[in-house]
Amino acid sequence: MVIAGSQPGHIDQIKQTNAGAVYRLIDQFGPISRIELSKLAHLAPASITKIVREMLEAHLVQETEYQEAGSRGRPAIGLMLDTASWHFLSVRISNGGITLALRDLSSKLVAEDDRPLPAQSREGLLTCIIREIDQFFVRHQSKLERLTAIAITLPGIINTEKGIVHRMPFYNVNDMPLGPELSSRTGLPVYIQHDICAWTIAESLFGASRGAHNVIQVVIDHNVGAGVITGGRLLHHDRSSLVEIGHTQVDPEGKQCYCGNHGCLETVASIDSLLELAQRRMSGTMDSMLHHQPLTVEMLCDAALAGDRLAKEIITTAGNSVGRVLAIMVNLFNPQKILIGSPLNRAAEVLYPVITYCIRQQSLPAYSAHINVEPTQFLNIGTMPGAALVKNAMYSGALLVKLLQG
Repeated sequence: MVIAGSQPGHIDQIKQTNAGAVYRLIDQFGPISRIELSKLAHLAPASITKIVREMLEAHLVQETEYQEAGSRGRPAIGLMLDTASWHFLSVRISNGGITLALRDLSSKLVAEDDRPLPAQSREGLLTCIIREIDQFFVRHQSKLERLTAIAITLPGIINTEKGIVHRMPFYNVNDMPLGPELSSRTGLPVYIQHDICAWTIAESLFGASRGAHNVIQVVIDHNVGAGVITGGRLLHHDRSSLVEIGHTQVDPEGKQCYCGNHGCLETVASIDSLLELAQRRMSGTMDSMLHHQPLTVEMLCDAALAGDRLAKEIITTAGNSVGRVLAIMVNLFNPQKILIGSPLNRAAEVLYPVITYCIRQQSLPAYSAHINVEPTQFLNIGTMPGAALVKNAMYSGALLVKLLQG
């Protein structure tokens, strides 16, 4: 029902929201009848008919026969998504490399390339990224169908609404207009998100936090950060969405972080920092299992699991630092669950009890008593987090409306 005096923009937003909700239900429950769709979406049959007709005309959904459970009669006609001929580009930028993937709207992988992306280049990072994208399209032109969007995930300080990358670790970046440049060149909507937040969305849509409305996901990798799902949505989804726990000061006398401050959580708990600390302390601990072999995070975890004192101390210290910050977040957000995404999950039986103890001791008992610390389902590799950005844009209706409008 449209309220008298409503602004056109408000009406358009309602249409977008309704279309996104219908698309999501078809994706989750298809093949599904129009009647069932009307019940689940809480929309009038006439509204469902109009939305579905537009999607059929745009070839975003298709009709198919299916046998309803318990029925022996004629097959029913249901709706399911038509995704094969709709493609998007998903890109992940990491330390020294760029992964580019062509996927269809079901997130199925069509083509993927891993390419070097040197930190030092005369051309500048933006020029290198654009060149890699152009060359990817040339290499895979024969596979390309209707291109709908570009999704990019990367670490750093980002204005997700404007598509501006203010700073990045590993690369010399100062207010890089990545989104506007790519949108201007391609005419496509460009979605840019911090890789941790995109990973959080992926877990919410497809992974370990699916169905949970309030979740904290902490990543301990080359970077340390958190994504927060509250009320079923990413916190600050339309702005810089990362909860910057990695740049919370935990050691006032600590080393300088790339953000400019000293003693950030990232400088004491990131994988690179832990390996650096282990390397320094090995000279004073001659009985450690970490000697006489290349030092890796896998080796650090395996040594801790085997009872190596130095390895356990390093992982425990990191867990304490992360746990103290998480205890504050639990008081702020009262989550249903906490997910940890990290190579340190290999030593979860050493790391998780430390984090859990900090949360139990330092946050409100009513909030923390029943929280479980769990691993993420996915790893922070590849382009699935970027695929989650596109899926989320379809579910919200933002990208869906653009496709319906041609």
